[in-house]
Amino acid sequence: MDISTASKENHFFYNKRLKSFARSNRNSATKAEACLWKYVLRAGMMKGYGFRRQRPVLNYIADFLCKPLMLVIEVDGYTHQFEDVHRKDVRKQRDLESAGFIVIRFTDDEVLHDIENVRLRILAVVD
Repeated sequence: MDISTASKENHFFYNKRLKSFARSNRNSATKAEACLWKYVLRAGMMKGYGFRRQRPVLNYIADFLCKPLMLVIEVDGYTHQFEDVHRKDVRKQRDLESAGFIVIRFTDDEVLHDIENVRLRILAVVD
C-alpha cells in the first residue's frame, strides 16, 4: 500500500466508515484492553499524552492510538496465534508503519500478568 505520512492535515488517516465498528469495539473491550486503558493509558497517565481507544485509521482499527507520538499499541489475544489472523496483523502493522506510525504489540497475557513491564516498555517508546 503506497500512502503518504499521517498528519494533522489528513486527520491521521481517520476512517469514518469504521466509526460505528470502533464504537462497538470500545463498548466490548477485552479484559486486557480494559486493564491497559485503566492502569496505563487513560487520562494522560503516560507522561501527559492522550491515547484514543479503538481508533479507526486507514482500513483498520488501532487498539490504542496517540496522535502526537504517532504511536499505535496493539493487544493481541488468543486468536492472533492463528495463521490467517497473524497474516492480517503483519499487513496491518506494515501499512500503519508505512503511514508513519510506530506500532508496538503486547499479548493479552503480558498485559494481564506483567502490566508493570508493559507500562515500562511503552514509557521507553514515549521517552
